[in-house]
Amino acid sequence: MQQDLTQGNITRILLRFSGPYLVASFLQTFYGLADMFITGQYNGAGTISAVAVGSQVMHMLTVVIVGLAMGSTVSISHAVGAKDGPRTARSVGNSVTLFAAVAAASTVLLLMGLNLILRLLAVPPEAYEEARRYLFICFAGVPFIIAYNVISSIFRGLGDTKSPMYFVAIAGVFNIVLDYVLIGPFAMGAAGAALATVAAQGLSVGMAFLALKRFHMGVKAGKEDLAFEQNTIHGILAVGIPIAFQEGLIQISFLVITAIANARGVSVAAAVGIVEKIICFLFLVPSAMSAAVSSVAAQNAGAGYHNRSAEALRFGIRIIIGFGFVIFVLCQFAAEPMVSCFVKNDPNVVRLGGQYLRSYSADCMIAGIHFCFSGFFSAYRKAMYSFAHNMASVLLVRIPGAYLASKLFPETLFPMGLAAPMGSLLSVAICLVLYFRGREYWNRTEL
Repeated sequence: MQQDLTQGNITRILLRFSGPYLVASFLQTFYGLADMFITGQYNGAGTISAVAVGSQVMHMLTVVIVGLAMGSTVSISHAVGAKDGPRTARSVGNSVTLFAAVAAASTVLLLMGLNLILRLLAVPPEAYEEARRYLFICFAGVPFIIAYNVISSIFRGLGDTKSPMYFVAIAGVFNIVLDYVLIGPFAMGAAGAALATVAAQGLSVGMAFLALKRFHMGVKAGKEDLAFEQNTIHGILAVGIPIAFQEGLIQISFLVITAIANARGVSVAAAVGIVEKIICFLFLVPSAMSAAVSSVAAQNAGAGYHNRSAEALRFGIRIIIGFGFVIFVLCQFAAEPMVSCFVKNDPNVVRLGGQYLRSYSADCMIAGIHFCFSGFFSAYRKAMYSFAHNMASVLLVRIPGAYLASKLFPETLFPMGLAAPMGSLLSVAICLVLYFRGREYWNRTEL
């Protein structure tokens, strides 16, 4: 159902919007966490490493798709804020057509490049074949992943985050049940985890399509709205492409760090893989707040209420700093117990993972700030700003920092974990400069 985000208390709107988005994102990420947890109960470090590497590749693909689909969310939000029904319908229809083409091309390219991806990641020999089976199944299911995330972006553009939450909640339960059956009694290992994930995504897409057909969303897109319209496509891609590249670059940095860890042996690879899963889970809150800031700011920008857009940014940052601080303190005391939830009878993996998580957790507080700025920049069609600060962070700090730490401190993963928060500090500094230099642009009357 279409929601008006241009009226009412900003804090309540942010929390009301981000809450269901957070739950949906949590459940979607829970697919990977469930895969890792259940795999660890029935298999050793080789299979755990295979699922860790494979699911990290799929997470990268998913966040790139979500980033590209953000163009649809912003385009629809602007039209809704301006109360322009025909423009809203065109944005919805063009999004469907555009991402159908993206799904077809992505599936073919990923399946063709499967072996190359595994070689680039330096997957340990003990995990190679299982990682290959995991990714083959997941790549074949890419159309489901794209379809679900694009439909969700349409709902978010209309101000509705509750519907996607319901879809993914049901699919999440289905995924966990399948995980236990396929990984446990059927002993399918990594392939079972992949099949469960793809089947759950297919279920969520089916439910989303049914909802679009049966429920009134406040907009009706006809066949004519499916035809490419140059200005609409340009508006979607102008926001979506920079965010997709930004998210892809960040995930590539994670994969490069994974490759660095893989070169140090299967125990380090498993420890880093587990912590990356935990961090992905913890980062759901900053991601949800970024999406909330983007959608709220975009609707208000479309309506010309620029002060409310800036207010959404300020409150989003305050909320996320508080959350990040709590997580950082918690991880200083509970890092090893958190890692031990994902692996049994391997104290070395637990020890190394605890070191990595304890330092990495500082990024939950720092990265949340530039996440909110990125959401704001996207709302004003300045997604290139987000791409620029993330590229600087990754290329100048994250990757070189992780590499140097692995060489200079081979006995511990604590220094390697510091590379991420140090990179986020650079991103925050760049965001502050860009925001204050663009104050005149943020107050313009039309977009």
